[in-house]
Amino acid sequence: MGIRLTATITATSLLALTTAGVASADTSPGVDREVIQQALDQVTQSGAALGVQARVTDGRQRFTAVSGKAELNSDRKVPDNGRFRVGSITKTFVATVVLQLVGEGKVDLDAPVVRYLPGLVDDRITVRQVLQHTSGLYNYTQALPLDPDAFEQIRYKHWEPAELLALATSKPLDFDPGTQWNYSNTNYVVAGLLVEKITGRPYEKAVEQRVLKPLRLNDTEVPGDKAAISGPHAKAYWVVAGQPSEITRMNPSVAWAAGEMISTTRDLDTFVDALADGKLLKPAQQKELSKTTAVSPGYGLGLQVETLPCGATVWGHGGGIPGYSSQLLTSPDTKQRFELNATSGPTQGDPGEAFNRILTEVFC
Repeated sequence: MGIRLTATITATSLLALTTAGVASADTSPGVDREVIQQALDQVTQSGAALGVQARVTDGRQRFTAVSGKAELNSDRKVPDNGRFRVGSITKTFVATVVLQLVGEGKVDLDAPVVRYLPGLVDDRITVRQVLQHTSGLYNYTQALPLDPDAFEQIRYKHWEPAELLALATSKPLDFDPGTQWNYSNTNYVVAGLLVEKITGRPYEKAVEQRVLKPLRLNDTEVPGDKAAISGPHAKAYWVVAGQPSEITRMNPSVAWAAGEMISTTRDLDTFVDALADGKLLKPAQQKELSKTTAVSPGYGLGLQVETLPCGATVWGHGGGIPGYSSQLLTSPDTKQRFELNATSGPTQGDPGEAFNRILTEVFC
């Protein structure tokens, strides 16, 4: 689902860094594990998250860190490589598949979507605009009852992609295609349908065949209607009718190709390392992946591109879906990488300062 759905920790809060100096790769003393651990503890102690797990790569140094609880009213620790809902990080997987199809000559980035899916959307909208959130399509999640009390009514509902798209196309475009940027989950419903049309199979099968299996991402899945998270995982909570309520189980088809996937920090690290290293795309499409424009200065094609206040550039994506907030970041040369998942609890807090410390320590 969208990067803006989680109440406690959002992708933008993870990128709100304080100013720091840049250290070159060959002179940096390396990431201080204690700084990372103290910051994660600050997140959970503030109530911003019930539990949090992180994975850090700094050159050849790699480590994981956890904080908080895996379950409310329990002392069970957060698993250091537990599975979780990655939310909008799904978009980066889907964009990768679309760009692979472009590299194979099966899709033209600057062709209108209706060339492949006649009548689906406004005939001015191109494939590139869909991947870059410059299509103007209304964000369908804005039409959903996403506050905890109302979401309980649709929590286990199966959604067809056509239903999600209809929520958006029943509204006028937010702006003329290509003239502005606005994050819209609808774009990746369209991208998922495009993958299905071109490959002739469910989009999840294309993701599995083209990305998950080649990289041996055995703990990553596209769950469909599956409500549970299998394997080790931390539980998530929010408040319904004034009381703590577990939100770990849900039907993620409401997010579909915009945000339904489940993964681990280890698998996400393998994925972003391969993607940024050019192992999944041909050179021409690799350049397109991180290409930003005046209209979209911070977003390439399924990839956030940020210059931190310290001057370091990072690529990646954030993800949020009820109960889970995630972040995936890498330096362009992949020497520094960071993956995180936080599970929500019944309280709220401000994680900003703690995440400033973490990202400054890892990338600056």
